[in-house]
Amino acid sequence: MIYKSFGSTKENISILGFGCMRLPILDNDTSKINEPEAINLIRYAIDNGVNYIDTAYPYHREMSESLVGKALQDGYREKIHLATKLPSWLIKAPEDFDHYLNEQLEKLQTDHIDFYLVHALNKNFWKNVKEHGLFDFLDKIQKDGRVKHIGFSFHDELDLFKEIVDAYPWSFCQIQYNLLDRDYQAGEEGLDYAKNKGLATIIMEPLRGGFFTRNVPNDIAAKWNESEIKRSPAEWAFKFLWNNPKVDLVLSGMTSLDQLKENIATASNSPANSLSEKEVNIINDVTQIYKDRIAVDCTNCKYCMPCPANVAIPDCFEQYNNAAMFGDVETAKNQYQMFIGSKKFASLCVECGKCEKACPQHIPIREKLKEVANLFEK
Repeated sequence: MIYKSFGSTKENISILGFGCMRLPILDNDTSKINEPEAINLIRYAIDNGVNYIDTAYPYHREMSESLVGKALQDGYREKIHLATKLPSWLIKAPEDFDHYLNEQLEKLQTDHIDFYLVHALNKNFWKNVKEHGLFDFLDKIQKDGRVKHIGFSFHDELDLFKEIVDAYPWSFCQIQYNLLDRDYQAGEEGLDYAKNKGLATIIMEPLRGGFFTRNVPNDIAAKWNESEIKRSPAEWAFKFLWNNPKVDLVLSGMTSLDQLKENIATASNSPANSLSEKEVNIINDVTQIYKDRIAVDCTNCKYCMPCPANVAIPDCFEQYNNAAMFGDVETAKNQYQMFIGSKKFASLCVECGKCEKACPQHIPIREKLKEVANLFEK
């Protein structure tokens, strides 16, 4: 396992972290974690060099933290750095901050959190936690020892990311970044900005929710095979990230022992700047192939929003593009149904045309929403 000094914290952290949001489950129910298998996975990871375990309040319908607490018994808590996250959307009053942290400490069976993140910050959640006294709370929990290091995870646009970075003396941040999402949300520019400000960086969604590894299109597979060194799509995706010296830690939600073993092996031989020029070019070619398969050239600028009919236009197009890019309609359809919901479906469009007048990309939004509805709602 390769370890890096984690920014200003000076902690020695494995470059692979175990994310506990995709643990093995029973009966296809995310709240029913297969405890023996999940505990075995977490402990196997720790025994083989992973020393960063990441969970959060809502994972597995609020059951992940309790499972992690069980997995870290028998001396395992002392071997790792434990991370969990403040549910920023649930804060309704200043006292809620303490309420949720204390509940998390109890679930995790520990007296302190090593890395505590303000979870899933976007414009609305950021405004909410600031109004209820976030900064005073963060200062307090570091002073009283319940938390060692403070950071945040992020899901919004670059300008807001920079604002948040500059608003508090954070130790680290967590962003979505992968071989395709280089300009998405905080993106590569945000990664550079955080590092220049002295923050350690954590990467989530390295495999785009598994899309890079399921039903790999033939043209993508052919491009990977141009390399003299043969690697799985997952290995390529992780290599891309760890090749960047500004990436400190990559989180992976691993469901099986085979996935875990492969990722540990990759993390053990992926130092920064280790890819050849030819390998970097292959990765860039793969990125371009994926981009060429995009069905709607939506940049998620949200100028089309709010929709008078409540259609989640950018989200609809995101799942439509996932289906087109990865050739996996079924998974994209499931995510469309799960994350967008029937009250925001494409079929609710009343064809008023307001969105098209606002769209800087001049997308025929009404026509494309019909395509989305035909693909995902029948």
